[in-house]
Amino acid sequence: MSDTVSETVTSERTATGSAAAGPATGRSRSLLKPLLLAVGFVILLLVPIYVEEFWLRTGFAVFGAAIGAIGLNLLVGTTGQLSLAHAFFLAVGAVTYTYVSGEPGGVATEVGGLSLPPLLGMIAGVLLAGLAGLLFSPVAARLRGIYLGVASLGLVFIGIHLINTWGTVTGGFNGRIAPDFSLFGFEFSNNASYLAIAGVPFREAERLWYLGLFLAIGAYWFAHNLLRSRPGRALQTLRDSEVAASVMGVNVQGYKARVFLVSSMYAGLSGVLLALSIGSIAPESFGLLVSIQYLAMVVLGGLGSVGGAALGALFVSALPLVFQRYADIIPLVSASRSDPGIAPGEAARFLYGLAIILIILYEPGGLAGLARRFRRPGRPGGGRTARPSSAATSSSTSTVPSDPPAQGSTT
Repeated sequence: MSDTVSETVTSERTATGSAAAGPATGRSRSLLKPLLLAVGFVILLLVPIYVEEFWLRTGFAVFGAAIGAIGLNLLVGTTGQLSLAHAFFLAVGAVTYTYVSGEPGGVATEVGGLSLPPLLGMIAGVLLAGLAGLLFSPVAARLRGIYLGVASLGLVFIGIHLINTWGTVTGGFNGRIAPDFSLFGFEFSNNASYLAIAGVPFREAERLWYLGLFLAIGAYWFAHNLLRSRPGRALQTLRDSEVAASVMGVNVQGYKARVFLVSSMYAGLSGVLLALSIGSIAPESFGLLVSIQYLAMVVLGGLGSVGGAALGALFVSALPLVFQRYADIIPLVSASRSDPGIAPGEAARFLYGLAIILIILYEPGGLAGLARRFRRPGRPGGGRTARPSSAATSSSTSTVPSDPPAQGSTT
C-alpha cells in the first residue's frame, strides 16, 4: 500500500514539474525565433561589406527568383492550380519596366520609351503583370490540373512571339538594354556618386543587394500573413477540395481569380529584378525552361511553404552561377565548349533534377519539411512521444470510470 502511495506521489510531482517546465520552454522558444531572425537580418545587412561582387550579384538574382517562387507557390502550392505561364508574367513585368523607364533610340532596332522614373516603371510592371493574370483568371477558374497547365503554357509561346515581333517595345530578337534603377534620386548603378561605408565603396552590386533584400523580405512578409488570414485559409480549402470549399461558402471562382492576380504581380516584380540583374531583356530569358525552373523551386522547397519556396529559389537560381564560377575545379564540368565535360548550366539542371526525384521519393515536404524535422525538440524514442507506463495506464483505467457509450453505439 505504501509503495502504491509513493508511486502516486512521485508521478504527481513529475507531472507538476513537467507542467511548470512546459510554459518556460515555450517562452524560451518564442523568444529564440525573433532573436535568430534579428541576427540573420543583421548578417544580411553586413554581407556587402565583406563579400565580393560575384556573390552580391548572385544574391540579387536569388532575391528576384525568390519573389517569383513565392508568388508561384501561392498559386501551385497553396491553391493547387498548376500553372506553366510564370515566364510570361515575368516577361510582362520586365518589358513594361524597360519600356516605361527606358529611353527611345536603339542601334540595330529602333525602340521607344517613356523615360519615366524607374520606380514608376517598376510599379507599372507589377500592375500590368497582375492585370494580365486577372484577364487569364476566367480561364483558370474553369480549368484545373493538367488542363490548366496546358492552357497556361500557351501564354509562354504568345509571350515569346510578342517579344520577337514587337521590336519597338522589346527590341525584337536582339532585345534591349534595361535602364538602371533609381529611387528618389538615389541611383543603383556604377554611374552614381561615390559612396563608401566602413571604407568599402558601394557601387551597383552593393546597392542592388539591399534593393533585392528589402523587396524579398516584403514579399515574404505579405505572403506569410496572407496564408495566416481568412483568405489564406480559403485558398488552402480550395486546394483540398473545391466542392467542400463551395459548400463552406467559399467563392471558388473569385478566389481563383484573386490568387492568379497576386501570383502574377509577384512574377511581374520578379521580372523587373531579372531585367536589372541581367541588364537587358531578350526572348531566351522568358522561355518554357524558365517556367519549369520556377516549378522546380516550388517542388524542391515544399508545396505550400513560403520559406521553402525561397530556399528552392536559392538552390535552383544560384547553382548554375556557382558552377559557372568554379567550373575549372568542379569534376566533369567545363566552362568551354572545346573542353570535354558538361556545361555548367546543364550540370546544374542535372543536379536539381536529381534533387527533385529524391525529394519526391523521400521527403515530399521538400526543404521546408527537412527544416521542420531539425526544428523539432528532442524527444525520447527518436522524436516520438513517450508512452505512459503500463502501471500508470492500469492505475488510471482502474480509478477513472469510463464515459457511458454514446447513443446508438455498439460498444
